[in-house]
Amino acid sequence: MNKTKICITTLEYPPDIGGVGESVHRIAQMLVSSGYEVHVAVFRSKQRLVDDGSVRRASCKTRFQDGVFVHRIKSSVRDDVQEIQDFFSDIYFQLKLLHHQYNFDLFHAFFLNETGYVTTLLAKETDLPIINSVRGADLHKHIFNPKNHAQIAWVLENSDWVTFVSQDLRKRANAIAPSVKLKSSVFWNSIAPINFTKLCAPPLVPELSGIIIGSSGRFRDKKGIEFLLDACSELIKEIDLTLLLIGNFVEKERKYWQQELKQCCLGSRLRITGITTRQEALAYLPHLDIFTIPSLTDGCPNALLEAMVAGCAIVGTRVDAIGEIIEDGVDGLLVNPGSSTELKTALLSLATQPQLRKQLGAAAKIKAQHKLHPSIEKQNWINIYQQVLTTSATATLPEVSLV
Repeated sequence: MNKTKICITTLEYPPDIGGVGESVHRIAQMLVSSGYEVHVAVFRSKQRLVDDGSVRRASCKTRFQDGVFVHRIKSSVRDDVQEIQDFFSDIYFQLKLLHHQYNFDLFHAFFLNETGYVTTLLAKETDLPIINSVRGADLHKHIFNPKNHAQIAWVLENSDWVTFVSQDLRKRANAIAPSVKLKSSVFWNSIAPINFTKLCAPPLVPELSGIIIGSSGRFRDKKGIEFLLDACSELIKEIDLTLLLIGNFVEKERKYWQQELKQCCLGSRLRITGITTRQEALAYLPHLDIFTIPSLTDGCPNALLEAMVAGCAIVGTRVDAIGEIIEDGVDGLLVNPGSSTELKTALLSLATQPQLRKQLGAAAKIKAQHKLHPSIEKQNWINIYQQVLTTSATATLPEVSLV
């Protein structure tokens, strides 16, 4: 019996660094283990630009990776400036060639603009079902570009199903395309158990002292790190601390963050690891006294789930899945986004109460083990796939004339 063939489109996929790529990889493995044939097509618009003035043909390179067919698509480069419509046209053509070769049964796009638009267009033209998964920045940031609004609204309206990682994201989608409320679901990312005892001690541990406050990820505008810097700059006047940033700032915002770092008063009490492997980033978590995630918006960040599995005492903001997963005073502390004052108060409360840190960290770990286990997310995805495929098959049955 032939396997049902799924084509997932995404902006990134391992070894690319990024939370969306990690999520797509996890979901692809779930689908493979459930008997689906999974294809992942990877492309993003920034790849249409080259720095050395070279030109190239459009291409698609396929690799069989961990049981998944991974297709990395690049658009052509024919002149110094490739217009976005040329990029989308190239990607659409390459994606259509893949469909002709493999005859997919369902398309699934992660991120509404770019991947969602091209994939939904092809799905509608080929009468195949399409699932779109909203991850965060697509509705929190890109929707504010007037050029993207109509495109995103069209994708939402024409999806057979839409998934969200937070209720905040579904509320916004409903405001843009009211039909979404009838064909959508919300569920969190999952996190597999991690054996932290088998991870090697990371290099900066000997340099950390006092109460160790940490955050991890690719630090950019939405992460709220400037408010963490402000809070710790005030907090250091009252307690001995080290702020450890596990990761680095995105390159396009480097000038801004250089200024923020220069203006903060932490000096040698601020440590930044730079880009690390996921294993090294995870290895820092057991050494933290407090993990903080001061995001302004954030979907369902993997960094939060990893900190929970590590049993960290967590301070997060009341946004997206952070505010949904963490119950204030039970398995973490919650503050309002953009408030350095509230952040400082929460950090001081944990810094001066080791028993509370232990209690909240233990509760967060238990919640991760029971409510964020991969088996729960897997069943959610299987239910959605079966429902969409069944509905599509019923809808496309040929009409029968009654005599």
